[in-house]
Amino acid sequence: MPFVPARFLTPQRLLMASIGVAVVTIALKTLAWVVTDSVGLLSDAMESLVNLASAVFGLVMVTIAARPADDDHPYGHHKAEYFSSGFEGVLIIAAALGIIWAAGHRLLDPQPIERVGWGLALSVASSGLNGLLAWVMFRAAKEHRSIALDADARHLVTDVWTSAGVVVGIALVHFSGWLWLDPLVAMAVAANILKEGFHLMWRSSQGLMDEAVEPEVMATVQQTLDGFASSRGEATIIRFDHVSSRKAGQRRFVDLHMHMPASWSLGRAAAVRTSVEQALMSAVPGLRATIQLLPSDVEAHFDDQKDLI
Repeated sequence: MPFVPARFLTPQRLLMASIGVAVVTIALKTLAWVVTDSVGLLSDAMESLVNLASAVFGLVMVTIAARPADDDHPYGHHKAEYFSSGFEGVLIIAAALGIIWAAGHRLLDPQPIERVGWGLALSVASSGLNGLLAWVMFRAAKEHRSIALDADARHLVTDVWTSAGVVVGIALVHFSGWLWLDPLVAMAVAANILKEGFHLMWRSSQGLMDEAVEPEVMATVQQTLDGFASSRGEATIIRFDHVSSRKAGQRRFVDLHMHMPASWSLGRAAAVRTSVEQALMSAVPGLRATIQLLPSDVEAHFDDQKDLI
C-alpha cells in the first residue's frame, strides 16, 4: 500500500481501511489490557475505540463532501469534512477525560501488572499497523487536500505516540516495581491526546469560518495575476484588486476584480477574463475563480457604512 500512487488511494478507501485497522487494534489492545491488567494499556485501548468511531464518521462525511453541487448547496458539500475533524476532536477529548478518571482510581489503589511481555508485544504490533496507515493517509491527504484524512492520520500518529509512552511506562513499572507509574503514564497519555483533540476542533472551526487559502497558494495566485497583467504589453491598462480567498474542504475559491479600458468591447473583455480564470485554475488545482469586470476608472468600495448595515 505505501507504494500505491496516492491518486488511487481515495479518501473513502483509506477511511474504510482505517475502520478495519481500528477493529484489529482494538482487539489487540483490549487483549493486552486483559492479560496485564494495566490501566495504561486500557487507556490505549480506549483511544482505539475513538479511532473506530472517528473513521466511521469521517467516511460518512467524506462521502457527503463528494456529492456534486445542487440547488440547495450551489457551492458543493465540501465543508462536510470539517464536521468530521471537529467530531474527532470531541471524541478524543471525551476519551482523554475517561482515561484520567480511570487512572485516578488506579493511582489511589495501585495494582500489579501481569504478563508484561505479552502485553507489550500486542501493543507494539497494533502501533505498527497504525503507523503504517498514518503514513499512507498523510500522503493521500496532501494529494486530495482532504482535512478528514489529515485529521484521521494525525489521530493515528497520536495513537502511535500514546502506545510508545505506554510501552515505556509499563517497562519501567516492571523493572522498578513502582506501581504508581502505570496510572501516571495513563494520565500523561490523556494530556497528550487532549492537546490533539483541541487542535482538531480549532482547525475545524477555522474551516467553517471561511479561512483564507494557504499563503503559498495565495502567492501562486498573485504570481499568476502579475504575469498575466504584464503580458502583451498591457500591464498599464489591466490591473487586479480586491483579491479575496477562502477554503471549503478540498476546494479553494478566489474572488477578484479585473480593471480594463472602458473602450474595450464586451467580447474582448470576456475573452481576457476567461484566459485569466483558466490560468488560475491551472496554477492551483481545485481552485474556482470568480472575476468581476470593471472599467479602469471605476472603483468598488466595500467599506462604505451603508454596505455594512
